[in-house]
Amino acid sequence: MASNEDLFKKIISHAKEYGFVFPSSEIYDGLSAVYDYGPFGVELKNNIREYWWRTMTQYHENIVGLDASIFMHPAVWKASGHVDAFSDPMIDNKDSKKRYRADVLIEDHIQKIEDKIIKEVEKARTRFGGSFDEKMYRETNPRVKEHQEKIDAIKHRFYPALERNDLEDVRNLIGELGIVCPVSGTKNWTEVRQFNLMFSTQMGSVNEDASSIYLRPETAQGIFVNFLNVQKSARMKIPFGIAQTGKAFRNEIVARQFLFRMREFEQMEMQYFVKPGEELKWYEFWKTERMKWHLSLGIPASKYRFHDHDKLAHYANAAADIEFEFPIGFKELEGIHSRTDFDLSAHQAHSGRKLQYFDTETSESYVPYVVETSIGLDRTFLAVLSHAYREEKLQDGSERIVLGIPAKLAPIKLAVLPLVKKDGLPEKAREIMDVVKYGFRCFYEEKDTIGRRYRRMDAIGTPYCITIDHQTLQDNTVTIRDRDTMLQDRISIPEIPSLVREKIG
Repeated sequence: MASNEDLFKKIISHAKEYGFVFPSSEIYDGLSAVYDYGPFGVELKNNIREYWWRTMTQYHENIVGLDASIFMHPAVWKASGHVDAFSDPMIDNKDSKKRYRADVLIEDHIQKIEDKIIKEVEKARTRFGGSFDEKMYRETNPRVKEHQEKIDAIKHRFYPALERNDLEDVRNLIGELGIVCPVSGTKNWTEVRQFNLMFSTQMGSVNEDASSIYLRPETAQGIFVNFLNVQKSARMKIPFGIAQTGKAFRNEIVARQFLFRMREFEQMEMQYFVKPGEELKWYEFWKTERMKWHLSLGIPASKYRFHDHDKLAHYANAAADIEFEFPIGFKELEGIHSRTDFDLSAHQAHSGRKLQYFDTETSESYVPYVVETSIGLDRTFLAVLSHAYREEKLQDGSERIVLGIPAKLAPIKLAVLPLVKKDGLPEKAREIMDVVKYGFRCFYEEKDTIGRRYRRMDAIGTPYCITIDHQTLQDNTVTIRDRDTMLQDRISIPEIPSLVREKIG
């Protein structure tokens, strides 16, 4: 685990040094769990968002977009249940003075037992080879069965305790499982308490007249309250979806692990409205579709897994997470939820306005059911960055750090580099730059040796570098270097745009 923690620290350090992510307000010692995206970070973030948006709204004819405001009427959050129930169970360790989510402590404990099962299964798979029957092994191996029984017993007690808000039993379970504070190593725990996660503020010119409103803790409600506006104005027929990206805010008590858990973050969500009774069919459809999207980023399937929820939110009848293997372990990246008709029915009841769809084929009105796909943009950024980071030893004994970011997401697609800063090479390089920069994001640099400039481009994930040398002036060709192979080819200047476009898809 230490090596993974070291890798995570290196990624965080690299992100700052090379202009991807900075601590917010750093000259004032920063603000906990808030980050700013630097010159190359904002490009990567924009590229991920744009790729998600295009695959949702351009590739699916029945999905349209929305950009709802961050401020919403306070009644929205009362209707959605956030005012009364949007909280996390927190517990403090008296020795370390650190605060933790009680449910995460128990779920991490369950994961450790599940990891033991996985280890046993993999050992058996190696031993038995092609004849290995994993299902039978899980059902018959005594050690695996013992581990599974422990997991089932914890879940049988833990989830009902959370459901009935029995925080004392949650605390007792933490004690009985022998869960210790990761910092102090002790079991000296406080009581478990609920903390509401919404930020509140005032709207109004004078304090006496001001009313309390909230910074939105999720983007989905803006879609639900605009359901009929979008459906009628865009002339949408069920099934159809509404996609949205935007900032959300949560007063996370335990905000840690870099971009993984922040207080200000960005979501990419799509709410898919379907006929009641068809929601589970579409739930399975979107699980498959969303996994395809992740795999289209060029990251191997072994880095992803589905995690079906044992404990469902009160509004859901099915839920699963797509988890990604970050350096800190497998963690949630995207949620796919069958939300039933909870949201539209709640807003219909609280607002007194009908939020129903009239089906012209059956001549009936109904409140649609909703299947949601919700992915964290910052977490996806972290997934791409952490998978891309690698340190390589080269044949000449030197080392390089390279970000193998998929070319279509790379912040800079092409670097334009004159070999030396004289002999008319910068002028020729500028001439090329002024043509290619209109097709894709390019970067011009003439300072330092060409080798150092290559290394800098490797470190920010630039897939191609072209070098303008003395031969360029004679025959109008340049050297093009591939980031991943470091191989160089000679190509004519007119070939540059099509070659780069082919690479970035």
